[in-house]
Formats: sequence, C-alpha cells, structure tokens
Amino acid sequence: MLGRPAGEPEDRTRNPFQRDRDRIIHTQAFRRLQGKTQVFVAGEGDHFRTRLTHTMEVAQIARDIARTLGLNEDLAECIALAHDLGHPPFGHRGEEALHLWMTRHGLTFEHNAQSVRIVTLLEQHSPLAEGLNLNREVLEGLQKHREALVIPPPDFPRALSLEAQIVNAADEIAYLGHDCDDGLRAGLFSLTEASDVPLIHRANDLRKKRKTELRGAVIDLLVTDLYDETKQRLRQNGIETLRNVYACPVTLAYFSDTMENDVKALRTFLWENMYNHPRVVQAGAEGQEIIRILCDRYLQHPPEKVLELHRMTAGMLPEAVKDYVAGMTDGYAKVQAEKQ
Repeated sequence: MLGRPAGEPEDRTRNPFQRDRDRIIHTQAFRRLQGKTQVFVAGEGDHFRTRLTHTMEVAQIARDIARTLGLNEDLAECIALAHDLGHPPFGHRGEEALHLWMTRHGLTFEHNAQSVRIVTLLEQHSPLAEGLNLNREVLEGLQKHREALVIPPPDFPRALSLEAQIVNAADEIAYLGHDCDDGLRAGLFSLTEASDVPLIHRANDLRKKRKTELRGAVIDLLVTDLYDETKQRLRQNGIETLRNVYACPVTLAYFSDTMENDVKALRTFLWENMYNHPRVVQAGAEGQEIIRILCDRYLQHPPEKVLELHRMTAGMLPEAVKDYVAGMTDGYAKVQAEKQ
C-alpha cells in the first residue's frame, strides 16, 4: 500500500480502505448529496435519483465488478463513494454555471477536482492531519484521468489503478441504467421510442425473458461486456502485477468497441430526449441563475461561513465563495437566493 499523507496507527478490526470508507460516509459533504440534483432537481419527485442514490448505485456496481475480477472491493467502494462529493447543486448545469463564474476571476471549477479538495482540505477528520487523510490509492482514484494527477507518484509515472478504472466504468453504467428508468418514469420518452436504440432493444428483450426491470437488463449487458473486454485487455497487455497496471498506457477496464458504439448511441438518445428536454433545461436554467446570484452576492458581502473558508484555505476569496456555494443542496441554495 502507498499509505496516507500523514502516518497514523492502524485499526484493530478494519483495513485501511474500510476506515477510509467510514470517514467518507460520515462527512457533511456526503450527507448533502441527498439534496443535490442528478438529472431532476432534488425534491421534484420522491422516486427520481439524487446525487446520493446515484453514488450508492455506483458503489454497488463497482464492488460487484471488483469482486468478480478479483480486485480490491473496499478500494473500489471508497473511490465510488467519494467520486461525486464535489458536485454543486443543480447537477451538470450547476457545474457549468459555477465554472463560468469562476472564469471571470481567472479560476476554474471541475467537480472531480472539487471532490479531491473536499477530502484533502475542506472536510476534517482529525486536527493531526489536513482533510480526511485518506490513503493515496483513494486520492489518486478520485482524480479520474491520469493526466490530472496532483498527488505525485512515489517512483514512476502511473496510470489509474484497475479499481479506479472500474469506478469510472461503474459511474457510466449506473447513470445509463437509472437515467433510462427515471426518463421513462417521468414520461420524457416511451419504451417504444427508446427501443430504437440498439442497447435498449437488446435490454428490453432480456428484460422480457428474465421478467426484470429495464434498468437491470441494461446494467447486466454493460457489466457482462466489461468483464469480457477487461479480461481480454489484461491478457493482451501482459498484465500480471500492479506495477504492470500502473505502467500500462491504455485503459484496461472498459467496454468492447461494439458496446462503446452502442453506449454512444444511448448517450445521444438520452441527451436529445432527457437532458435537453424543456422540463429539465428549464429547471437547470433556474438553478444556474441561483448560483450566479449567490456567487455575486457572497463575493460582495461574504457571510461568516465564506470568511471562515477563506481563512482556513488561505486562497482567493472567489475560491471560498465557490467552496461554499458548491457545497449547498438544491433546496438550501434556493432559500438563500430568495433572501434579500
């Protein structure tokens, strides 16, 4: 293991990644995911996914994949549970608004980087170390892409671990499955319309045969393909050790070319019929305006919480404003924006 940024005694009953998991789920940032948009604004309906339920589905899928491939389930689960901590309110539309506001101040916003910032700085576990003092394997796994690594490797250039690659795939598997489910539930498209997409057509046939939900059939097809393709890539690239994984220049855990094309077709369908649906776009536009209002207001008249973040992080004031607004739930942001 690579260890923690700051050394600490081991636990008597839990392994290091189990301890990391517990630290993540006990953060305020994790609890606030229940009030953040996945696609539909949180609170619009009791049965639509929130950022928290999405996270739980990713963690479950990642653990199953890791178990089947003989990898570290606890590490995969840790990365999955923390991967969306940095998402702001109002989903990807909110992220776009926050990034645009930050560029006005010569800065940027990206939710993966914000997730790392949360666990390494903004959330505290002990006064003896900054952030949650998570193991380096978890911190590297949260950075999504190898070119974005900010945790320097100990001795050689590193690719993402297989567990991190699995979480990236599980994230995609989860949202493709549950967005089909939520889109149908919301009446944004019909099963007949969706069945024009090859992956949905096959999933619908599988659903009928197994008498299960469409979501489960979509996930089954994606996971099965990932297993076969990942095993083949491991053989083709001569992967036998962890060092081989870290040194490999190609992604090892992903879908076959055929499935990747089917995934692209499904993404296009969801983009046209769900993410760009007037109902979803309108809610997102309202959320973007709320973020703009709050950021402008807090920059001019910073509340004590923003000043506290500014002192703690020793950065620029716009960054403290961003940290505060990004951490809000949809509902809290709405209430704050309505205040004069």
